[in-house]
Amino acid sequence: MKARWSSPSSTLLYTPTEIRTLTPIRENVEKRSDLPDLRDVFLCHAWDDRRDAAKELHDLLESKGVSVWFSEKDVLLGSSLLRESDKGLAKSRVGLVLVTPAFIKRVKGEGIADKELSALLARDLLVPIVHNTTYEELREVSPLLGSRSGLSTTEEPMSDIVSKLAELVTLEPA
Repeated sequence: MKARWSSPSSTLLYTPTEIRTLTPIRENVEKRSDLPDLRDVFLCHAWDDRRDAAKELHDLLESKGVSVWFSEKDVLLGSSLLRESDKGLAKSRVGLVLVTPAFIKRVKGEGIADKELSALLARDLLVPIVHNTTYEELREVSPLLGSRSGLSTTEEPMSDIVSKLAELVTLEPA
């Protein structure tokens, strides 16, 4: 089915679960649309994924015109990663959590990704993107995140997921 935020020319189709999951996120995007200097998304990922899956997701999103807070480009050498992440979280409309085997390992270790995840869970503004792992494995380390519906690369390619995310966060000019 088409989402209410889809443009008339959009060919993207969503499952009923995706519509139910993404509608509150879209409503938040619309509510925060007039706030200045916000990025469309904050990309939470494991350090180990920064050159692979996270970079791929970042690059695909930016190619669709989505502004992304991504630690690899937004944290300057010598800056506090934790403090810069905190600022990035505050200045983003939506959080994406790239759940990979490396992310699951990092969450167990309670590193920066775990702190970002905690902030995103508290704000209820996140979309999990499950990649090369399963929700069952995620639920073992984060029942709260694992209970959230999201998007999974086992169900559709990353490029299709990115198209849905871009449509979700893109507002048509008034």
